[in-house]
Amino acid sequence: MEEERLKSILASLLFAAGEPVSLARLAAVFDDVPRATVHKALAAMAAEYSADNRGIVIDEVAGGYQMRTPKEHAGYVRKLLAARPPRLSRPLMETVAIIAYRQPITRPEIEQLRGVDTGGVLETLLERRLVRIAGRKDAPGRPMLYETTDEFLELFGLKDLESLPDLSEFREIERAVEQATTGPVQGIETHPEDSAAIAPAPSHDAAPSDAAESPDEPGPATSDDDKTSH
Repeated sequence: MEEERLKSILASLLFAAGEPVSLARLAAVFDDVPRATVHKALAAMAAEYSADNRGIVIDEVAGGYQMRTPKEHAGYVRKLLAARPPRLSRPLMETVAIIAYRQPITRPEIEQLRGVDTGGVLETLLERRLVRIAGRKDAPGRPMLYETTDEFLELFGLKDLESLPDLSEFREIERAVEQATTGPVQGIETHPEDSAAIAPAPSHDAAPSDAAESPDEPGPATSDDDKTSH
């Protein structure tokens, strides 16, 4: 199959899917095209879309490829849709950040870091499919373990967990997620003084190796998101 024809078909597949599609799934559509050729075509398409200043870009997100609007067009898209994405409150952001950098992690471990009950927050994150239950820990009481999902990666525009930003950038990410409706998270700036009180687990490869230890400060005041429904 000629390259331009392959690119045209791949564009149709990504457009129709509407969600990140893995290379394996895309390659499985073709009977006579090697996976390496599909990968090369996707890389070329991503470069072309970006260089041509098109209204659509192709990003590698959440373990797959997805058509997304450029971040600089977010304001226009928001006006057209006349809607804002659900806001991630401070308790939600703090909790999902802890899970992202320390996963898999139990509720008691999260509450020890935050200093408040997290039952209601975890329930909300589960409902929004940003975290999921990853089994039970081999410990007294066998508490449930939590980890992030592909939806979490897609929301923050991350290719995989190795792409997690430095902890100090989470305040800016919160602002960016509030402002964006589509496309990858934008406008990330580093403010060391805003570092979340989260220290990545020593065994977690995705966490930055030079992240600062958590300051010995009391946890944030309990908000509505922190109220458990149990």
